[in-house]
Amino acid sequence: MLSRTADHLFWMSRYTERAENTARMLDVNYQTSLLPQSEAVALVGWQGLLSISELLPAYTELHGEIKAREVMDFMVKDESNPSSIVSCLGAARENARAVRGTLTTEVWETQNTTWLEVKRMIKSGEFERDPAQFFEWVKFRSHLSRGVTVGTMLMDEALYFMRLGTFLERADNTARLVDVKFHAVQSDFYGTANEKDQEYDFYHWSAILRSVSGFEVYRKVYRDVIKPERVAELLILRPDMPRSLHASLNEVVNNLALVASDDSSETHRRAGKLRAELKYGRIDEILATGLHAYLTQFLDRINDLGAHISRDYLIPSGA
Repeated sequence: MLSRTADHLFWMSRYTERAENTARMLDVNYQTSLLPQSEAVALVGWQGLLSISELLPAYTELHGEIKAREVMDFMVKDESNPSSIVSCLGAARENARAVRGTLTTEVWETQNTTWLEVKRMIKSGEFERDPAQFFEWVKFRSHLSRGVTVGTMLMDEALYFMRLGTFLERADNTARLVDVKFHAVQSDFYGTANEKDQEYDFYHWSAILRSVSGFEVYRKVYRDVIKPERVAELLILRPDMPRSLHASLNEVVNNLALVASDDSSETHRRAGKLRAELKYGRIDEILATGLHAYLTQFLDRINDLGAHISRDYLIPSGA
């Protein structure tokens, strides 16, 4: 496959997944902000959201003070922000258009309709009227995009590069979510005995689980009250949790094997090593050495893996 084509397919899927993850994070913050809490705690939530996406400097330069409505507008419909939902869906559509001949009609129409519809919804004010419903729509369109891709595309390199983009992006976003959310509550609410704080704990961790569609999964796996260390275990180490780091790396390694070339052995080694550490890791060891340090290192290695994949497969010679 031409590396230019592979590049468009890879980034089309990454941008679609990024739009979904942004919608998930905004949704959980929006729902949490509706709970009884002080203004300072709510502010930490919105600031954490910008930090997850590394957008705090860009937001501050544009808007200065952090306000819930302005953060949501910046992350949903600001086209000057390359990580906003509108920008991501637009970029996904542009990448799809560039390789229109490689995609099935269903995949192209799903991407194109999503872009046209999100522009209409923003223009008509549907996002402002009901943010939660808008975020659900973004998630649904991402699910639809993945389903149509798997259901209609030939099982060849085009599909494998699309899957690679999806799961590399998912691993990155899940790691960011876990890191920032644990970091934010560690000092104020983690392990407190105060009844009010325990109640906050429950709603906070429930919201985080719901943001990765993991609430029912947690109940099924652990059948217990929600405990932070088990939330971390579910989102990092469980291979059967679809949005966990382990499950994402399984998909990355499997799809890398399907597009293997003579020059990509180092990329495979790095991906395999990272997957092995998740496979044989234990949550008590990770927490003992420091969750923040572990996830920071994981993000560095995921970015490094993305750079190696680009070098081996995606950047055309002479580009």
